[in-house]
Amino acid sequence: MSSEGFRTLAVAYKDFGSASVINRDDESQMIFTGFISLFDPPKEGIKDTIFDLNNLEVELKVITGDNALIAKNMAKKVGMNNNKVITGNDIQNMSDAAFVHNVSKYNVFAEIEPNQKERIIIALKSTGKVVGYMGDGINDVSAIHSADVGLSVNTAVDVAKEAADMVLLDKDLEVLIEGIKEGRRTFANTQKYIFMATSANLGNMFSMAGASIFLPFLPLLPKQVLLTNLMTDIPSMTLPSDNVDDEWIKHPRGWDLSFIKKFMIVFGILSSVFDYITFGVLIFLFKASEVEFQTGWFIESVVSATLIVLVIRTRKSFTKSKPSKYLAFFSISIALFVMILPYIPFASILGFKPVPPIFYLVLLSIVVFYIVSAEITKRWFYKSLNSS
Repeated sequence: MSSEGFRTLAVAYKDFGSASVINRDDESQMIFTGFISLFDPPKEGIKDTIFDLNNLEVELKVITGDNALIAKNMAKKVGMNNNKVITGNDIQNMSDAAFVHNVSKYNVFAEIEPNQKERIIIALKSTGKVVGYMGDGINDVSAIHSADVGLSVNTAVDVAKEAADMVLLDKDLEVLIEGIKEGRRTFANTQKYIFMATSANLGNMFSMAGASIFLPFLPLLPKQVLLTNLMTDIPSMTLPSDNVDDEWIKHPRGWDLSFIKKFMIVFGILSSVFDYITFGVLIFLFKASEVEFQTGWFIESVVSATLIVLVIRTRKSFTKSKPSKYLAFFSISIALFVMILPYIPFASILGFKPVPPIFYLVLLSIVVFYIVSAEITKRWFYKSLNSS
């Protein structure tokens, strides 16, 4: 009956007459009455939920106090691909090193004692996995505390909820799936900001330092540098709402500082190259004065920085990955605003003056060339990264 998924209790009785004290030794020569079988069917739709978790590369493991036969039957019914069972007794007889070596091979842990739950979590973490644990009882507290992410539900005992990092209001794994997806979207959009900010700042540093060598004046005034940061940060504030490509959601990702450094250097240098092209245009083509130079570079710097976010925010071609409406709106709005800024009455307070209208045609050419170059560089960058 256990192998068919029934929790089975044997019932027996004995007449002790008028005995006032009963001890363990009296539990003998009892009369067998029969069995009580209990069946707890899997939740409806759990197969689809586990399938969705597998597609997200999240491995579901079950830790239960039920016997191995019930646990294996349950795992089979809910569609777990790996329903190999290891029992608490097996774990007890393993050394810590042996258990760490074997823990990843099993998805079903049966006949587990409360103190063994924490040992399972610690062993999984030592293999390099990020482990989340969901439990609702007193016996789950140590495991919840030891996991990277401790989860409980609103109907759990108070001590389990207090130990958890997050408490789910709905006892449903579908909630976890949505949480995982949202977490990956947040992580992806966080990385987009880091890619944009680090590469832009590195490029501006090269450009400012280089221009200061051959120019008899400051390439940008301090207040103009601050305004540049403000203008480029406004579209970046909408990145949390940005759409995320499916590839970022399907696979778990972690911080890769080496990748961020390579991205920063490649796209920072690319940004600086087009800054120097702008310098050459302003000095040799337009014979720009100090104020005209600062105005021209400010416009080019902000316009290129806001629009390039639309390119580097995705690994796909920017024409095939749609940004959020807020990111698109503010990027274009800021670009248009800085182009008309020199003509606004208070522009002189910021150190700007109108530039020749022909400059905007040249600016358009530079920005288009920059976007195309960034798209080509992006394809080369990710292709070389995948082949290395």
